[in-house]
Amino acid sequence: MPMTQILAIDTATEACSAALLVGHTTLSRYEVAPQGHTRLILPMVESLLAEAGLTLDQLDAIAFGRGPGSFTGVRIGVGIAQGLALGADKPLIGISNLAVLAQRGWLDCQAEQVLCAIDARMGEVYFAAYRRQGEVMVLQGEEAVLPPEAAVLQGQAALAAGGDWLGAGTGWGAYAEALRPLGDRLQGLGAALPDAEAMLPLALAAWQQGLACEAALSQPVYLRDKVTWKKLPGRE
Repeated sequence: MPMTQILAIDTATEACSAALLVGHTTLSRYEVAPQGHTRLILPMVESLLAEAGLTLDQLDAIAFGRGPGSFTGVRIGVGIAQGLALGADKPLIGISNLAVLAQRGWLDCQAEQVLCAIDARMGEVYFAAYRRQGEVMVLQGEEAVLPPEAAVLQGQAALAAGGDWLGAGTGWGAYAEALRPLGDRLQGLGAALPDAEAMLPLALAAWQQGLACEAALSQPVYLRDKVTWKKLPGRE
């Protein structure tokens, strides 16, 4: 059976990353650079392909962080992913950045249940609960953008299932006091930011399930209904 080869890129948060799956081998690049995504992501991709001795034409699919996250970062990611996919005539796989955070919780900490909270600015968090099924994390309920107080209620419902839970994402630090009713019940905190390497198992599972789509059909996920909003200085 031919080796599956998937490229993953993510620019949806402060971190910029790319990773490459070649059979059972993974290669990755990662840098926290809030204003450097457009400068960094393509050189990361070129470096990975060169290290693996591959071209875009040899890939099976390209995965990207579809959001939620920074509106600008999400747009950069989907735009670059579509450009690469259209140029090489490859399908795209959009992966939730909350799911990637949860996957990092499993890969880094062997956490089987993860509450993900990304700072959404404007006094809100992107929030979701995930539970491990096999080797991937699966959404429990829905992803939402919520004030921290509402996230506490949603999180308490998830915690009622029992077992140990890990927290992941920037929201736990940004709204530590408001989220304390949940934070005090967590076994700890995992990664604050998603990365493309943790996206690869999710992308492989989606590929095997036939969930890849044509590049032109790929869509970002903002969660907020209003994509245009007043930006705070230095924030997106």
